[in-house]
Amino acid sequence: MTYHPKSEFLNVMRARGFIADCTDLQGLDEALMAGVVPGYIGFDATAPSLHVGSLIQIMMLRWLQKTGHKPITLMGGGTTKVGDPSFRADERPLLTNAQINANIEGIREVFAAYIDYGGSETGALMIDNAEWLDGLNYLEFLRDVGRHFSVNRMLSFDSVRSRLDRDQSLSFLEFNYMILQAYDFVELNRRYGCRLQMGGSDQWGNIVNGIDLARRVGEVELFGLTSPLLTTADGRKMGKTADGAIWLNSEMCSPYEFWQFWRNTLDADVGRFLRLYTELPLEECARLGALEGSEVNEAKIVLANEVTTLLHGAEAAEKARATAREVFEKGGVGAELPTVELAPEDLGEGVPVVQLIVKSGLAKSGKEAKRLIAEGGARLDDEPLSEPGLMIDAGRLARPVKLSAGKKRHALVKLSD
Repeated sequence: MTYHPKSEFLNVMRARGFIADCTDLQGLDEALMAGVVPGYIGFDATAPSLHVGSLIQIMMLRWLQKTGHKPITLMGGGTTKVGDPSFRADERPLLTNAQINANIEGIREVFAAYIDYGGSETGALMIDNAEWLDGLNYLEFLRDVGRHFSVNRMLSFDSVRSRLDRDQSLSFLEFNYMILQAYDFVELNRRYGCRLQMGGSDQWGNIVNGIDLARRVGEVELFGLTSPLLTTADGRKMGKTADGAIWLNSEMCSPYEFWQFWRNTLDADVGRFLRLYTELPLEECARLGALEGSEVNEAKIVLANEVTTLLHGAEAAEKARATAREVFEKGGVGAELPTVELAPEDLGEGVPVVQLIVKSGLAKSGKEAKRLIAEGGARLDDEPLSEPGLMIDAGRLARPVKLSAGKKRHALVKLSD
């Protein structure tokens, strides 16, 4: 980066590692210095929550507001009906309006933990692009907007070419997505004065399309800023584990499970994650990131505490830390562990332990649970579990039972009140 920005926002983005590319770094910097800049990131409502993979974008919006600018969270109530084909191997399943609206409500809860939707000059806005997309007249849209897009150029974007190079189908519906996203940027500028779109580097083509469209239809100068697509030090996609996505909604991933995800960060990722996902001073991030050996566990606990506090609050973070201490350091049963509750009348002569392992989320299927037992990876109350046919009855559940898969994943089974 040869240009050295003067605005606080871009300095934070640069120093903490958020910037992959920018369409006009100096122009954006000057705009940020001149006054409040509204900036947005779009999120399609394909699930009732976002997951950790979206957290880098959420933190960018948070920093935008903290440095005196106006974040806009654009919900894709309209574009979710189409589906973003970017770097996907197949077409997304189509959702109903009711499913999309329910998902937006779930995602709204996540954003409220990070940014302030108050009525001030920098108060965030949550906008649904169905506001303008649902009422589009198709022929007018083709004439007024579609004519500005070259099919040759659209076919050249990596997100499209990667699908075609693998001979994977790309529907005409999906092909329209990049036009709709470009139109979103123009409409947000017209309606709310938005001048900045941010996103992961996989969105670069879509962002540039919006800037080009704005220039063609209104001669408005807009800006794009992308963040790097993160993988962990061992090459895994950020936010994905062997058990699936780490969701940001507490109903889908408990604060303890969320805390534990960050506590299990690879040593090589600690410093980078502290810079990206916490607001600790950079000097402290560097100090903690430089710890080695057993001392690095101190940094991982700080990381887990800080990230969990931002999302779920300080009390939830402390409960998660206390549970981890009870489970790992004292060999006890932590009250905040994921819990399966069984009604006494449903027990009968007992429930197979394999079934409980699946119910608790420690295995995805009975076959996987049996393999876990056979390979010595399952424990019952911290003792090796070797009998896949074991039945857990009411007598055994006079007090909560702890199930474990390996050293780091645990769950409780107890009778409901």
